[in-house]
Amino acid sequence: MNLRVRIKNPVFWVQIILGAVATALAYAGLTAADLTTWPALWELVKNTFTNPYCLFLVASNVWSALNDPTTSGLSDSDRAKTYEKPLEK
Repeated sequence: MNLRVRIKNPVFWVQIILGAVATALAYAGLTAADLTTWPALWELVKNTFTNPYCLFLVASNVWSALNDPTTSGLSDSDRAKTYEKPLEK
C-alpha cells in the first residue's frame, strides 16, 4: 500500500476525520451543533476512546478509507504503488 502518497492526499484525511467524528456524534446522539465548547469536544473524544464499540466503528471507517475495493486484500494496484503524489485528474 502506498501510504506515503495517501497521507499527502487531503481527501484521505477528510475521510478519516469525518468518519471518526460522525461515528462519535451518532453514537452519543449528538449533532455538530451540540459541540459548542472545547470541554464538550474533549468529553466526546474521551468517551469514544473508552468505548470498545465506538472504537470498532471508528476502525471500520479507517478501514474503509484505507481499503481499495478494486484490488484484492489491503493493497493498492501496481500502478498506484508507483505514484509519488496523489493522481490528479
